Amino acid sequence: MSIYMLPLVIGWPQIVLIAVVVLLLFGGKKIPELMKGLGSGIKEFKDASKEEETSTDKKE
Repeated sequence: MSIYMLPLVIGWPQIVLIAVVVLLLFGGKKIPELMKGLGSGIKEFKDASKEEETSTDKKE
């Protein structure tokens, strides 16, 4: 492993630190709303990609 890759290694202490920072920035009540929005965005993206696949298959 290169010395330049060392900061990119994420372990449990870094994940806990990120979680604490997010909690401090957004507060406990806002996080579920953010996760709901993220989940619906991912669902829409998956649906759109499936729709694109089926329309591409029909054209061939």
